[in-house]
Order: sequence, then C-alpha cells, then structure tokens
Amino acid sequence: MYHVVLTDNAPAKERHMKSLRHAAGASLAVVAVAVSGCTYASEESAAPEGNSSNGGPSSSTEIIGSIKKDPTLAAMVPDDIRESGTLRNGTAANYAPAEFIDTDGSTVVGFDVDYVKAIGKLMGLQVTTTNSAFPSLIPAIGSKYDLSASSFTITPERQNQVTLTSYFKAGYSMAVPKGNPKRISPDDLCGHSVAVQTGTAQQTAAQQKSKKCTEAGKKPIDLLSYESQSDATTNVAGGKADVLYADSVITGYAIKQTSKLEALGNITDASMFGVATAKNDGGLSKAIQAATQKLIDDGTMKKLLTSWGTEDGLIETSQVNPES
Repeated sequence: MYHVVLTDNAPAKERHMKSLRHAAGASLAVVAVAVSGCTYASEESAAPEGNSSNGGPSSSTEIIGSIKKDPTLAAMVPDDIRESGTLRNGTAANYAPAEFIDTDGSTVVGFDVDYVKAIGKLMGLQVTTTNSAFPSLIPAIGSKYDLSASSFTITPERQNQVTLTSYFKAGYSMAVPKGNPKRISPDDLCGHSVAVQTGTAQQTAAQQKSKKCTEAGKKPIDLLSYESQSDATTNVAGGKADVLYADSVITGYAIKQTSKLEALGNITDASMFGVATAKNDGGLSKAIQAATQKLIDDGTMKKLLTSWGTEDGLIETSQVNPES
C-alpha cells in the first residue's frame, strides 16, 4: 500500500498491489460505503486480535483459528516481546482490502491484519492492531509498535529507516468513469485530473508524469490529492476527477464494488511489500521471515490471500531486506 509522506525527508510511501477479486462478507459493504462518499478518520483505535477479524471473510477467521504455536518460531522472538505476550502492529487503516475499518466504525480488518495475526499465532503471541495516520507509523516502530504491516513497498530509501521483510507483491493501476467518456489513454494523462491518495507512490509517479507533460509542451496533470483513498475513489466515480491512480488491488476492489468505474490500461510497476520493523529489532525480522515462509510453504498464506481475493500477490520466498 500503499504513502509518500515520511519523516526525515524520506520518500513517499509506495503502496501498490496486484489484481484482486473482491473480498466476501462485511468487507464488501465497507467498500460500497467508501465509494459512495463515506470516509474514516485516522484517529487511533486498538483492535485486539480476537475482535479484528469480524469484518473479514469467515474463512480467514477459520484459517487463523487453525494455526498452532510453533515452538521454534516462538523461541526466535526477542525476549521483551515474548515476555509481554503481545505483538503490536501499527497500520493506516484506510486502504481496503489491505487494512481498513470494519462497519462497526472501529475494528481494523483486512488481509494485512489477518497476516499479522497468523504470524502472531505461530509465535504464540496475541496481536493488537492500532489505526494511525501513515506518516506516524515509521517513527513509532520500535517504541509504540513492534512492527507495521501497512502495504509498504520495499525501497532502498525506506530500508535506510527500517528493516523490511517481504510477504506480498503488487503493482500500480488506473481506473476511469465507466465508458471512459473522455477517451483517456493510459499513456497520456496530460491535461487530465488524476486522483490519488496523499503520500502514495502513485502521487509521486503522477508528479513525474506531469513533469514530462510540461517538458513536451503539453498541459500538466491536474493532480488531486486526498488524505483518504475512499475520497479519491469517490471523486472519480462521481465524475469530479478523470482518473483514479492507486495500487492495483485497491483499484480492482473499487471497480468491483461500483458500476461507475472501469480499468484503464494494464498493471505496471510490480514490486514487493514488506513488514516494517526497527533497524535494530533484536531478531524480530528474522522471526517474521521464518514465520512468513512457514505460512507460504504450508499453504496457509495462499488460503488467507484467497479468502480476501488477493492470491495474485502470493510470493514464493520471504526475505529480510531483499533487493528492491
């Protein structure tokens, strides 16, 4: 997922994901509400492990419930976390279906949330997921949060700030109002209004595209940046913006939840997502990598992603700080 604004002059948050078949159950209602114009505040609200799957597909709840503690993985967890019995996850819960607020208005759900609960089960830990504004996540890792699973694209710049352990892959995609009334080409956005979520990689990419427009003597892109992804989606679906530019899983999810949007062009710029931990995390990233690999190898990861319709993002090998 998925945001640009980091501290210490770090680059944009680059959230992008692979194609999606829509999630089932209550999560469908959440996106339908988002597309119709409702947005969620970024006020923090902790969601205990036992409650944060209420909005997810019932199959994901069953999958997580079947996971047993792995003593070898539990022994890899840093002493302070193991003694606390809790794994603290921070996320920006405005990016369905990766992380978003359930219909109860407070519970954080999504496939990233379920993934963290799964590795927590293997480690023998309870998981709490706290919703917070994206720019506050990385500065709080290692103090307020043990980790952050919030659709972070793995980049060298981000690896200078935190440790990133790969667990998913995704790309960029665009959508336009149904029928593409302005006959927009995905290769030429010059002069068109493009809606993005503030701080995303797509915002940076659109800025770069706009620069090329002006260099070619064309009109720049009218870049419309919104704090909430749902606002960006709503304004394109409502005709107030010409193009939606987001992670492909987000775009696909929005298209499937409204009859007002259609895809524009193909998925591009596929890359890895990583779980963020502190630079000096006491071995937590190694435990996360081993737990993630176990979920991949035994088929649990594929089952979890399939329950959310995001199985195209499955990777074969998890790595700590892979080359981006």
